[in-house]
Amino acid sequence: MKNEINFGISQKFWTIGNSFGLNTNLLETNLINLGVVLGLLVYFGKGSLSNLLKNRKLTILNTIRDAEERYKEATYKLNQAKNRLQQAKTKADNIRISGLSQMDREKKELIDAADGDSKRLEDSKNATIRFEKQRAIEQVRQQVSRLALERALETLKNRLNSSLHLRMIDHNIGLLRAMENTIE
Repeated sequence: MKNEINFGISQKFWTIGNSFGLNTNLLETNLINLGVVLGLLVYFGKGSLSNLLKNRKLTILNTIRDAEERYKEATYKLNQAKNRLQQAKTKADNIRISGLSQMDREKKELIDAADGDSKRLEDSKNATIRFEKQRAIEQVRQQVSRLALERALETLKNRLNSSLHLRMIDHNIGLLRAMENTIE
């Protein structure tokens, strides 16, 4: 092996001045060429690379800040939703309680109304019974009176003779004359 480095012009090498050459064949590239290329990239690309990294850093920070803001907003909305849910539960409980109390009130009112109707029906029944009892008593009285009158007439017809009849007529005429005299 030779320890010489050939800086001559060949088809495989590029040379700068007659002292420095760049091997363009990737398979034959040595460490020096790689170091030179990397050095050139760092020297010339340092500004654009640091700008690129700064822009990337700002983008990442903005993304994190936006994510934190969205997290805070989502947390706030979650708390609001929890509050609304609690209010809805409270309102539902109040509606249920008021519904139950109204149901109890209406039940009591229906029971009271039924009791009132029952009392009115009982009073009406008692009044009807009293009325029917009075009517039956009145009918019995009328029948008793009619029967008594019929018996009295029969007794009068049987006992009444012409002399008794004339005496009664005279007596009644006398009563009429006495009444006529008192009127005058």
